[in-house]
Amino acid sequence: MPRFKRILLKLSGEILAGKKGYGIDEDVLNTLAGEIADVRKAGVEVGVVLGGGNIFRGLAAASRGMDRVAADYMGMLATVINSLALQHALEKQKLFTRVLSAIDMQKVAEPFIRRRAMRHLEKGRVVIFGAGTGNPYFTTDTAAALRAIEIGADVILKGTRVDGVYDKDPEKNQDANRYRAITYLDVLNQGLKVMDSTAVSLCMDNKLPIVVFDIGEPGNLMRVVEGDPVGTLVGETV
Repeated sequence: MPRFKRILLKLSGEILAGKKGYGIDEDVLNTLAGEIADVRKAGVEVGVVLGGGNIFRGLAAASRGMDRVAADYMGMLATVINSLALQHALEKQKLFTRVLSAIDMQKVAEPFIRRRAMRHLEKGRVVIFGAGTGNPYFTTDTAAALRAIEIGADVILKGTRVDGVYDKDPEKNQDANRYRAITYLDVLNQGLKVMDSTAVSLCMDNKLPIVVFDIGEPGNLMRVVEGDPVGTLVGETV
């Protein structure tokens, strides 16, 4: 029995790249679509926000001298490419989907309108939110927090390459310890790379829990939705 009625799944662009490190790995995309399909078929309403780092990273380009605003808009367009790719993979799973973009591009996506998004969710469609917040200087983490709050999601599920939140980078430190639960304030005070500080603060102000988990482990998304103790829960109290 699902623990959550409506979720917002946040995935980085790097997840879609798989082991290639760039572009879109079709096998990874199809696997993710299958996991999302299982959750949708269990009756859970699903919204998705994707990053664009597998195609273009605005902040990295800005650090090399590109105008930050232009770079961020290019990054937003990369998220729309990923959103359309995921839509295609989900529709192969026989799911009804809608891509809603924060930047008007009516040839390929609907404009983001909050009530329209909620209506799509109520009708059982998977809603993919593209183009971040539509504004430069904001990450897709912040976009995920904002959209989750706007649609009344029960939780943000952040799918990553690691199995939770650690006190230090587990890929570089063998003695890193994983938290089973941690507060928003501890995440902010310790500078842990869960989501950026704006996103975490938004979730804290609106009492929206975050679950960080390994999306690469088959069945993990469903386990989290069913309330199994997978990954790390970020909330008000431990």
